[in-house]
Amino acid sequence: MLGAALVAVFYRDGPFPFTRGRFSWGLAARVVRHRETRLATAGYLGHMWELYAMWAWVPAFLAASSEAAGHGHAFVELASFGALAAGGVGCVWGGWAADRIGRERVVVRAMAVSGLCCVAIAPLFGTAFALVAAVTLVWGFFVVADSAQFSALVTEVAPEGAAGTALTLQTCVGFLLASVTVQAVPSVAGAVGWRWAFPVLALGPAAGIVAIRRFARLRAGGV
Repeated sequence: MLGAALVAVFYRDGPFPFTRGRFSWGLAARVVRHRETRLATAGYLGHMWELYAMWAWVPAFLAASSEAAGHGHAFVELASFGALAAGGVGCVWGGWAADRIGRERVVVRAMAVSGLCCVAIAPLFGTAFALVAAVTLVWGFFVVADSAQFSALVTEVAPEGAAGTALTLQTCVGFLLASVTVQAVPSVAGAVGWRWAFPVLALGPAAGIVAIRRFARLRAGGV
């Protein structure tokens, strides 16, 4: 309700309005055929493969790791909060850095670090809780630091008159994919243990980096 009130009172059109157009199912096909939009969306899908599954299950991972190390659950809640809250600072960094080094570089760097955390967290399972918590803090910072850049990229490159459709497709498919990995992580943990539950999430950042690098080359005039 507060968010709605803020929009009602303070929202104004920005200085770069989009051309308004009528709804058309044909715009969806046009967006899918547009290579730059398709690659930016593919990068977003890699991001979404990892993000919500990490957010959903890192508390369970920390609890299992702490228990395996014989530490109990004294600081699990605090560490879990820190891992998620670090993303707020990460988003500020992502916006600041994108204006200075470019959106594509921010995305690639954030995905590289978060993907490495997906893998690095496995051998640390059951070790000193402070070390495990520190890695999840770094992971939480970078896992969402690039989030806003994907919608910005799509907005910048989408076919004229189809930005809204492009953003809608990107968001819908991204959250559909996220629902799959959120459900998959506990199944993996049940099969092989929490130690190896998160490395599978690294597939998302890896694929996302490939897509965004191709996007950057295409945007720069390459192929």
